Amino acid sequence: MSIQNTLQQRGERYGEFKDVAQLSNDLMRLLQATPNYNESLSDSQHFALVMITNKMARIVNGDPNYIDNWHDIAGYATLVEQELIMTGHDKEAV
Repeated sequence: MSIQNTLQQRGERYGEFKDVAQLSNDLMRLLQATPNYNESLSDSQHFALVMITNKMARIVNGDPNYIDNWHDIAGYATLVEQELIMTGHDKEAV
């Protein structure tokens, strides 16, 4: 498959790349503007939020019924949850 075919398929599924990039970055800027963002997040938590905002942007710019995006969001959240449990942070859960 050519790169052009791949880009066309992804565009049909997720929407225009520039629109997804803009929304994803806008969402991250909103998160990063909170007072505790840089002080409280681990690298894993930060990266999960980057990926989740990207998936959110793909959902609203493309096919909201494409289940893989929703599955990926759950996956990134689960990876952070597992890391928190492994490091003993689960005792703080309500």
